[in-house]
Amino acid sequence: MSEADHVVIERHGAVALVTINRPDKRNALDDATRRQLLDALDALRRDREIRVVVLTGAGDKAFIAGADIREFQGRTPVEQLRVMRLPSVYEAADEFPKPLIAMINGYCLGGGNELAMACDIRIASETAKFGQPEINLGIMPGGGATQRLPRLVGLGTAFKLIYTGQIIDAAEARAIGLVDAVVPAAELRPRTMLLAETIAAKSPVALQMIKEAIRASVRSPLDDGLRHEQSLFSVVFSSQDKAEGVAAFLEKRQPHFTGE
Repeated sequence: MSEADHVVIERHGAVALVTINRPDKRNALDDATRRQLLDALDALRRDREIRVVVLTGAGDKAFIAGADIREFQGRTPVEQLRVMRLPSVYEAADEFPKPLIAMINGYCLGGGNELAMACDIRIASETAKFGQPEINLGIMPGGGATQRLPRLVGLGTAFKLIYTGQIIDAAEARAIGLVDAVVPAAELRPRTMLLAETIAAKSPVALQMIKEAIRASVRSPLDDGLRHEQSLFSVVFSSQDKAEGVAAFLEKRQPHFTGE
């Protein structure tokens, strides 16, 4: 591992653990880290051996404590617009076709919280902290918080968190629906990896179609979403995994899914 390894990938069977590796900077997202994360997600998207990805931060202090603020200084509006229109880690996470789990081990602020919200499931250590503190810098969120946060926690709570820049603890994040589970710090990795391994044992074809259908549920009118679900069900029904799953059930054995 070199100093340039801002993003590290570990493979554990069908699960990939992706770690933002800047613990001395609380894993803040600078341009180099964003580029490496985009490359990592692209590689894992194409890796047929990997079925589930877990995203976390190095050390026990931070998941991702936001953007690297040093890069904001002196940047012109034109330069910032150019940066914002580059391939986005937030959209790459949101559009990633495989299950993506955020394992939140500490501060999850600003762009870090936005990246976590772009994941499918968020599991947090009881020591984690959450917030969108951009207002304290005289700016606003730019990685999706004004869009994804209201969908998770409701309009009023989103307004309050973004207006005030308030930092909340893991228990409150769970109570408002920002995270899906809170576990003791010592259990964060084993519990998250167990969940990832459980999901990875399912049909990759079905998982991809499920993800597409659920994503559509928050972006489409109900009637359109239902028709889309029916179309995706038909795709799954034609897969070899469907034939294997039905045969295994009738033969009273565990299925072996191949993603075909």
